[in-house]
Amino acid sequence: MDMASAEELGLVWMGDMLLHNDHGGLMINSGVEPHRTFYSDAQQSIEDMRPTAPMYLQDMNGFMVLDEMEEPAYYEDDGSAQGVDAGHGMVGNQGPGQGNQGSGNGSQPGGKQGEERARKIKPVKHPGLKLQTPIAYQRDTDPNVIPIKKDGMAVCEKCGAIGVKHAFYTRERRFCSLACARGSTDGPPPPSSSENENSEETACESKPEKMEVDTAVKVKIHATLPPQPPPPPIPLTPLLIDDDLPLPFPPSKKSLPHLAWTYEWNEMLSDPNFTAASVSSFIHAPMSNNWDNITVGMKVEVENTDCDNYSEGVPDSFWVATVLKIAGYKALLRYEGFGQNESKDFWVNLCSSMVHPVGWCAQRGKPLIPPRTIEDKYKDWKHFLVKRLTGARTLPSNFQNKVQENMRSRFRVDLNLEVVDKNQISQVKVASIHKICGKRLHIKYFDSDTLLHTEGFWAHEDSPLIHPVGWAKRVGQDLEAPPGYVDRCLKGLRDKDDATEDLFPLAHSLPYHTGFEVGMKLEAVDPLNLSAICVATIMKVLNDGYLMVKMESYEDDPGMPPGSDWFCYHSSSACILPSGFCTMNGITLTPPRGYNAATFDWADYLNETSTQVAPAELFDIEPPEHGFSVGQRLEAADLMDPRLVCVATIVRIVNRLLKLH
Repeated sequence: MDMASAEELGLVWMGDMLLHNDHGGLMINSGVEPHRTFYSDAQQSIEDMRPTAPMYLQDMNGFMVLDEMEEPAYYEDDGSAQGVDAGHGMVGNQGPGQGNQGSGNGSQPGGKQGEERARKIKPVKHPGLKLQTPIAYQRDTDPNVIPIKKDGMAVCEKCGAIGVKHAFYTRERRFCSLACARGSTDGPPPPSSSENENSEETACESKPEKMEVDTAVKVKIHATLPPQPPPPPIPLTPLLIDDDLPLPFPPSKKSLPHLAWTYEWNEMLSDPNFTAASVSSFIHAPMSNNWDNITVGMKVEVENTDCDNYSEGVPDSFWVATVLKIAGYKALLRYEGFGQNESKDFWVNLCSSMVHPVGWCAQRGKPLIPPRTIEDKYKDWKHFLVKRLTGARTLPSNFQNKVQENMRSRFRVDLNLEVVDKNQISQVKVASIHKICGKRLHIKYFDSDTLLHTEGFWAHEDSPLIHPVGWAKRVGQDLEAPPGYVDRCLKGLRDKDDATEDLFPLAHSLPYHTGFEVGMKLEAVDPLNLSAICVATIMKVLNDGYLMVKMESYEDDPGMPPGSDWFCYHSSSACILPSGFCTMNGITLTPPRGYNAATFDWADYLNETSTQVAPAELFDIEPPEHGFSVGQRLEAADLMDPRLVCVATIVRIVNRLLKLH
């Protein structure tokens, strides 16, 4: 009997095996070091800008909150001018070695702009703190008063200044400024190695209760991009990754082509009545444990597609946007400054590489350029951004790292598994993983032709259809496997490519009752026709709470061995139900063969067959906490053809079951 031979159904019943039972768990409640990407044009991070009151504070959920500040700070790091040119309209972040390319007025030493450019960040008002550079304290500063935790402290190898490690220069975070990194002799003489060691050792002994991160924003205003000389060479050999590769010039602002033959949600998202199931409702979905922290009103940095103001030195541009609406992984964004104007609103996947936390541009020396449509709306974009960002929330700095971690499968290619045989559902068959996409596994049976790409099927790594090596022997399920495999399992031996029990954490946590007996009657979702709930019989009780169940609506197939149409369900499955469940909830029950659905009665049937039903207390029908509601849209794998992921709508919720259309 072929699992994939069922006719087109339209409506199916889905269990809650992948629903949340516990909403606990936070994404970043520990000090995880943000991922560092190596770029040749900038080495400073978002933390290397103000050593006083932090602009970014991490709340208990790991999401960044933009702290209050009077105005952004501007300063000149030794040997590199980083200031403000008020005669223009671009908000930017200079990389190391990029001088101020503003107009002549902006470079007058005695003018107002010159004073503003040279203004230093105000240090923390403590008599023991001595600021040597905008991001580091003097080497003779008492480490006990420096507001930096032990594991976040670093000592400059050139001048001995003490500061936040993440704010230091070079990949190894060895220097407090570009002057030190380039070996400049303008600064103070370097301390001896013993002094360095003593300073670092003393500094590491300081354990203040709260760490204050250097987070002032360096901002530059331009209306048009003046020609910029290439930055001086940095004595590093950066790793070439995607973001380091040269960009086409002029840059293309066209969106990427849609994936062939796939459905795009964008048209449906514009419907005011559209509702999507929340990511947090799916226990198996990436980022589900943290998605409730993604809220409307958050600020992010995205590419500015409404901009023609680029140059050879700045081939791409970015701007801050606000999250207006969230639908699944999709978010409706609006560029800051548009107010109630929705003409440039756009949908984007929040987990894509196009979305960044506020400060991402500063970390890489990329410019923030206001959209062309509103570039003349405000004269002081710097002041506007500070006002809009103060007190707002943004994504954690390592959000993309967390996305990638959540997308990573526990499994690897070539691992051996035991999988339900789709051609004879009463047994499992040895198979191996040939491809992994996210957490979906493409599996091929051991006797399939590897040259035929149509062989095999897709399954989620938490699917109840897949099991570790040795599972069939342990629970007593029929197994089809090569002779060498069976011999290994009987001897308790394992191969390096065998999937072990630890890769199946859900299977270990399944509770079950032991009162089920052979011959008991119940109701069960038909595994070959997911739109039907049938009268069924327990044909065999296996170990660990597994049951072999037979749907009574099918005729015996003389061409198949007896029992080939039985199906293995766990006793905790949402797909097995007590007798009378369908009648109680107004669901049509498929009766045994020979009975009429309109006149079927459980009591008469039990008397005629001299059988009994499985006690109702053995079934777990109470729904877990979830956020599903009727009318929500989602994506669901077609279990009749698992290679397909289909658009679906929730049309009904009954206890632990969802009816999808």
